[in-house]
Amino acid sequence: MKSLPVAAENNAGYNRDKQFGDWKDTNRDCQNTRAEVLQNESKVKTSFTTAKRCTVKGGKWITTWDGKVHTSATTVQIDHTVPVHEAWGSGARGWSQTKRVAFYNDLGDHRTLSAQTSKLNSTKQARGPEDWMPPKHRCAYVGEWVAVKIRWGLKADSREKAALTRIAAGCPNVTLKVAKA
Repeated sequence: MKSLPVAAENNAGYNRDKQFGDWKDTNRDCQNTRAEVLQNESKVKTSFTTAKRCTVKGGKWITTWDGKVHTSATTVQIDHTVPVHEAWGSGARGWSQTKRVAFYNDLGDHRTLSAQTSKLNSTKQARGPEDWMPPKHRCAYVGEWVAVKIRWGLKADSREKAALTRIAAGCPNVTLKVAKA
């Protein structure tokens, strides 16, 4: 957390679709990033909407923020731990389009994307830990947030850093291992 640099957030010019795109199928197996996350996180073998096996239909997901069990892919959303709007204002606005799309579809670190209860993810929206925290596993959430920020070289604004520091003070001391993107 100490290595997370502080800078004012600048969200001017933000346009999610234009700057970050959508889920990609980077390995060309017909499964986009959403499908890959759903498969990676399911506790059982996933089922698909067609024999081609591109779109996940069912599985078993236990969402970390609320501990709920889901068996239908339609009841979960794929959450960006650090929302793309937050990433934009924290440094991604200076990145190339290619790097922003890579952030949006990052499967290289499980902390970047996760299946979460749709309603809870919609409640979070683009808010950071200074304005929103999950009902469960707050220490893990703070660790994941910081790891993603470090992985992508993003900064934190002063309110965000203060909230992270305050929440982390009540958590077990952990060392984060992060591979830069």
